[in-house]
Amino acid sequence: MTRDDDRWLDDNGEPIDEDHRGLVYDIRTLIDRRGALGIFGGVALTSLLAACTPRAEASSSPSATATATPTPSASASASESLSEVPDETGGPYPADGSNGVNVLDDSGIVRSDIRSSFGSSTTVADGVPLTIALTVRDAATGAALAGRGVYLWHCDRHGSYSLYSQGVENENYLRGVQETDANGTVTFTSIYPACYSGRWPHIHFEVYEDVATAVASGPIVKTSQIALPAETNDVVYTTSGYEQSVRNAAQVSLQSDNVFGDDGGIHQIATMAGSVTAGYTASLAIGV
Repeated sequence: MTRDDDRWLDDNGEPIDEDHRGLVYDIRTLIDRRGALGIFGGVALTSLLAACTPRAEASSSPSATATATPTPSASASASESLSEVPDETGGPYPADGSNGVNVLDDSGIVRSDIRSSFGSSTTVADGVPLTIALTVRDAATGAALAGRGVYLWHCDRHGSYSLYSQGVENENYLRGVQETDANGTVTFTSIYPACYSGRWPHIHFEVYEDVATAVASGPIVKTSQIALPAETNDVVYTTSGYEQSVRNAAQVSLQSDNVFGDDGGIHQIATMAGSVTAGYTASLAIGV
C-alpha cells in the first residue's frame, strides 16, 4: 500500500477506500493530524509500524532459551492426577486366605518392621536393609488416601516365601499390614528380596479400604507389585547371600517378565536411594 498525495493506492495503483486502509493508514493519519510527539510521547514511528508486521519466528539455535516439558516423577504431587497402577497377580504365595494359609487374621500382623517372624517363631530374615515407602493416592485427583490398609509381602534373599517355601513353612517373616498416614504413605522396614528364577525382582502388595478390612480378609481395592530397578539389583546381588540372584537376574528382564512385561513396569518401578552399607529406600506412589 502506497500514498500518492492525499490518495492511498493498492499494489495495482487503484485508490483504496478509507474504511479499508488498515492500521498503518490509521496511525499515519493520526500522526499527520496531531503530531507524532504529542500522541505517542516520543515513541519512534518505526516501533509502531513494527507492531503491525508479523513477528519473526523464535530462534531454533542451541543458544535459544527453551522450557523443558515436565516429566512425571516417581511420586506425583498430591494435587496432580496420576496413572492407576496396573492390577497384577498376587502370585501363589499371598497368605491372605486365597491360596491356603491366611496370615492376615494373626495377632501381630499389623506392624512396620517385617524382618522377623512373629508368634511362635522370632527368626529374622537376613539381607541388605530395605525401607519400603508406598504412597496410595486417588488416581483421578492425586489426593492422598489416608487410613487405607496395605498388606505387603515378598521373598527373602534366597527367593523363599515364608509359610510356603520348603524350610520356611513355619516362618511368617517379610509380611505385614499398616495403615496409610495423612500423606497416604506406609513405611515398612525389611530386607532386599532376591531375584528367583523366572521373575524380575519385586514386592507384592494389596490395598484395602482400611486395616480392619485387611485383617478380616475383606474386599481388596488393588492388588499389584513393585518392581525394583536394575541398577540397584546389580549392586545388591554382588553381596553375600545373594549369589543365586546374579544368575537368575541375568536370565530375565522387565520386558520379558510375565508380570511387568506388558509395559516394562513403567508405573511400578520404585525410586531408590541409599547404599548397601547404609541400606536402601524404595519409594513408589500408586494411583488407585
